[in-house]
This record gives sequence, C-alpha cells and structure tokens, in this order.
Amino acid sequence: MTADPVSFANVERAARRIAQSIHRTPVITSRALDEASGRRLFFKCENLQRAGAFKVRGAMNAVATLREAGSAGIVATHSSGNHGTALALAAKEGGLKAVVVMPENSAGPKIAAVRRNGAEVVLCKPGRIAREAALAGVVETRCAEVVHPYDDARVIAGQGTATLELLAEEPELDAIVVPVGGGGLLSGTLIAAHGLKPGLAVFGVEPEQADDAARSLAAGERILVDAPDTIADGLRASLGVLTFDIARRHCRAIVTVSEAEIVDAMRRFLECTKLLIEASSAVPVAALLTGRLPPQFRRVGVIITGGNVDLDRLPWRKPA
Repeated sequence: MTADPVSFANVERAARRIAQSIHRTPVITSRALDEASGRRLFFKCENLQRAGAFKVRGAMNAVATLREAGSAGIVATHSSGNHGTALALAAKEGGLKAVVVMPENSAGPKIAAVRRNGAEVVLCKPGRIAREAALAGVVETRCAEVVHPYDDARVIAGQGTATLELLAEEPELDAIVVPVGGGGLLSGTLIAAHGLKPGLAVFGVEPEQADDAARSLAAGERILVDAPDTIADGLRASLGVLTFDIARRHCRAIVTVSEAEIVDAMRRFLECTKLLIEASSAVPVAALLTGRLPPQFRRVGVIITGGNVDLDRLPWRKPA
C-alpha cells in the first residue's frame, strides 16, 4: 500500500513547532443546533484563531520548517484570502518577505488583511489557471519559495493540528466534518484523526456549485474546475495531487450542499452561537442541519474554519 505523503508523526511535530505561534481555539456547543441536527455537535472555533482562520497553522509550520532548513528569503503563494493572510503573518514573524497572488474579485477585507500583515499583493484574474500562471511569474522573477495553499506536505501537517486539539478535548467523537476546497484541511484532518483514532469517520463537505472533490472521488481521478460560482469563496479550489491521494484512500465520503443551505447555516450559526462565520465555514454546518450524514454518527466534531467576513456583503442583506 502506498504511504501517505504526510505522516501522523509530521502532524505531531507540527503541533510542537507552532505551539507558541497559534491560539488553542475553543470547542463550543449549541443546544439549539444539536436539536436542529438531531446530533451532539462540537465546534472547533478556528474563526477565533490568529488571522481569523485555521490557515495560520499550515503557514506557520511551513515557514518554521523553511527557517529550520536555513532556506528561503521570499515566500510566495496564491490565495483567495485566508492562506495569504496567514502566510504574510508567518513570514513577517519569521523575518521573511511574502508575495501573495490574489484574484481581483477577492473580498476587500481579505486583500487588506494580507497587505496589513506586510505582504505584497499581486492581483490576477479569477480562476485556478490565472492564479497559477501569476504565481509562476512571481517565482521566476523573485526566486521565491512556494508555500502552496493546500498541496504542500508542510501545510497539510499544520492543518492537522486542529484535529489533535479537538480530539484531546472530545475523544469520544464518532465523526469529524470539514469543508473541502483544495483539500489541505481535509487531508490534515484525516491523517490526525486516523493517527489518534483509526475508526473515526471523516466527512468532507463542499458546495454543489464547486463539487469537484465529490466527482473526483467518484471517478477515481482528479477532476479540475476553474472559478466555480459559489458564495463559499474559500472553497473554489480543486483538490491537489497530494490531497486527492490522501482523500481517496481515507475519506468516508464527500457530500454537497446548496448555496441557499450555506447561507441559511451561516445565519443560523450566528443566531444560535452569536459567532459570525464565513460562508465556507458554514458548509459543514449546512450538511448537518440538512441531514446529509448517515444517522449512526451521533457525536460529531466540526471544524469552523474562519470568520473573515465582509460585513458590507452579508448574504442575507437586501440591496440598498
């Protein structure tokens, strides 16, 4: 059997490496959401993480690994926002320069956050192809080290540390549910969960309008999309080579939810917990509220991935 590109030991080392650079985020519950879903839910609140999202875990681990190796003066990536902000912060604290390629339709607050944390922003047309081409240009002209937003073993290991913390607090979970874009969080969650509790089920959830991961696993090969139209802007990427390999061998299933269900879950989470989360974070909540998971999974952990919301573009606001 082919070995995973990231091991459980990699995740454990990442946890030690980044422990002083991240927040240990809380795990919360909501009786109202339990009743609505018919399950006991435990929400790992990475919206309260530094830079407002789980992405800081992978970025901090990648930059720390580079510094340990004594390499890289400039790091570069492409991002719709959260990974770019996280890499900018990690680079600044590590004494490196960061360049972040961002689609021109990225949320304004996310572009501002990347710049505020000291990175140079290079804008490009929306879509995977345009992002990758612009990043290749940055690497060629700046001799930068790429820290890919999801298809990077260092990033995957860092993202898995959220699951180590979740299971340390709630070891009796039956399942963990995470949103899926490029698959870095899903892959890290799978490696960490199965390292601690081999029988634990891990489900991915993605928007119906960006369902490449579900179609890829069904087909047994990567199916790439470019610039899918979904409110969950953090989930518009396709699975990478590494993340597809991990997901196809370990993920229990990937389910999908509609745009309307995502918006409803985002609003209901705010009403029930008083926490405003990103549409991408609401995707797994939507799956639970609409009964997409098999009924035997009664105690379910959910990684709430981020809280960087453009307050001027809340999806339930009526146009002026």
